[in-house]
Amino acid sequence: MVAYICMYVGTPQPQKQLCFPQLRIGTSFFFSLPAFMDKSTFISNPQSLPSLSMRCHRCHAVLAEYVWVDAVGDTRSKTRTLPTDRTKAVEDLPKWNFDGSSTDQAPGDDSEVILRPVRIFRDPFRPRSDGVDNILVMCDTYTPAGEPIETNTRAVAEAQFSGKEDEEVWFGLEQEFTLFNLDEKTPLGWPKGGMPSRPQGPYYCSVGPENNFGRHITESLYRACLYAGINISGTNGEVMPGQQEYQVGPCVGIDAGDQLMMSRYILQRVCEDFQVF
Repeated sequence: MVAYICMYVGTPQPQKQLCFPQLRIGTSFFFSLPAFMDKSTFISNPQSLPSLSMRCHRCHAVLAEYVWVDAVGDTRSKTRTLPTDRTKAVEDLPKWNFDGSSTDQAPGDDSEVILRPVRIFRDPFRPRSDGVDNILVMCDTYTPAGEPIETNTRAVAEAQFSGKEDEEVWFGLEQEFTLFNLDEKTPLGWPKGGMPSRPQGPYYCSVGPENNFGRHITESLYRACLYAGINISGTNGEVMPGQQEYQVGPCVGIDAGDQLMMSRYILQRVCEDFQVF
């Protein structure tokens, strides 16, 4: 069980940290406001989203964002349109495919990789008001012949859990991450080319602009995960300026990995909406 968490959930990759610029609250920006954020706090373009939403509602279609884990443990995704009645349960969702040679998951002369849906979440980035949800779809990856590809460690985990339905194994997971400025070298809250003026101490579970750097990212992540149906159980600032943490769980069995990987995807999308790396 522990090996599964290490393989499928993975470990932080320090060479690929998330980053974002310092933003001023209460000012107009160029990014589109995520659905889970309060429109009274940020100004965006409110005219563009409702018109798109109404068109989707009239055609009785659902936007399904298929998400998978790539060769280095990052998330990838692409969108398809599905009839509403094909999105009620994960078993109803069709398989899909992608060009694995573009993600280092297949050779160029045999590049098709099959996406198999395994878990549905509500899509916090495409809300709608007609009682139907657009969805995020967690997938794992297979050859056209039905064999798990080499980077599909979820299939290894699934085989270990299979046949043990009488065991209810709980997991609680911590995800730490460090936020960087746009130069990709300076952690948030650090002087460029220098070190913090104070030692470790005031930043852990901190409050105040001199201590906490990145709260708007974790707050947005928190709301988005709750909207999606992820069992996010908390957040806090960590010991280094620009370092944050959130927790997922308790979750039962393989669902722990599915939820954590989708939370990582949502974190990357939140940072994308703030126009960051």
